[in-house]
Amino acid sequence: MKKVLFMPFLQISSGHHHVADGLIDELLEIDHTLSCEKIDILSFGFGKIEGIVSAIYLRWIHLFPSLYSWIYHKSVFDYNKQHKQFHLYERLFSYWMTKIIELKKPDLIICTHALPSYVLNQLKGRKKQSIPVINVYTDYFINQIWGIESIDYHFVPSQELKEYLINRGVKSDRILVTGIPIHPQLRREASKPKKRKKYSLLISGGNQGAGLIKSFVKKLKPSGNIHYTVLCGKNKKLYRFINEMKNPMIKPMSYISSREEMNQLYHNADAIITKPGGVTISECLTKRIPIFIYHALPGQEEINLRYLKNSGLVFHLNHWNTMSHIEDSILTILDSEQHQSLYKEKLNTYHQQLSKQEVSNLILEILANHRTNQFVQVSN
Repeated sequence: MKKVLFMPFLQISSGHHHVADGLIDELLEIDHTLSCEKIDILSFGFGKIEGIVSAIYLRWIHLFPSLYSWIYHKSVFDYNKQHKQFHLYERLFSYWMTKIIELKKPDLIICTHALPSYVLNQLKGRKKQSIPVINVYTDYFINQIWGIESIDYHFVPSQELKEYLINRGVKSDRILVTGIPIHPQLRREASKPKKRKKYSLLISGGNQGAGLIKSFVKKLKPSGNIHYTVLCGKNKKLYRFINEMKNPMIKPMSYISSREEMNQLYHNADAIITKPGGVTISECLTKRIPIFIYHALPGQEEINLRYLKNSGLVFHLNHWNTMSHIEDSILTILDSEQHQSLYKEKLNTYHQQLSKQEVSNLILEILANHRTNQFVQVSN
């Protein structure tokens, strides 16, 4: 039995976990004999400390967003420092990474977070590990924590990042432009809604309680032309707040566990208003849904937004907090044939750069060949 080990980081519900879960489900759907496991090195090595770290992390972003953004840019997003080392991570996690590998004995490791990738890159660079490792990037940039040089394969979201890795010395045929992988159920077709007079928009981004979604919804003044469905996730305070508004044009939805239901919501939507989290954006780009950005959390989402705006893949509702009628700005774009036509062109350009190879099939090919030391060509 072949074993694939997936390594996100922390237990917070995040894009790192969503990508890992989607790939696990897809791989097992194709090959039931596989053994797939997801493990967080912090929980494995330090137990309950992970919960404390997660809580501090979310609190820090919520209370001190500017400070978090400054530290993030200075410490891990500086492309002028291409060989930065994080000695603290090595001291904290190298021992536990070795223990995980000894215990689990994987045939392949897939990193959906930078930290385990960094630790594995250091171990492989020192010839202390030889297990093949794939980086699956879950944002539209590569921060400096990601391991690069000794990682075997790189699945990147865009052609720009492929070129960045080539400039870092990675061979082109070890890089595949996949986009950010989404769950297979969200790639399936769903029934299209009947034509209607009102637009139907999704609003997301409030699941963790961080960000400005409550303020944004409060600022909305629905005219009757748009019906809003707010995805509250596990944020019960947000759900109660919207319920108490008693506005028939703004409907809250609690946590959706069914991906089939989420898939149908995407197909029913004329657009989405969200934050620039990598996986949510990738899902919407796959569905070709117009994307409006109302807020970006400091750090990763700020940098994602920069790429998405430069690529023409999102509409930024900048300064919405000073607008008297946010809905007018949204309708101006949705009602404009010129805006919609240009947006479709940008979407087509984005999709044309993506590999036609399925990520799951490529992973299976790598698994099938690594025991015989055969190299798998992954270039687009």
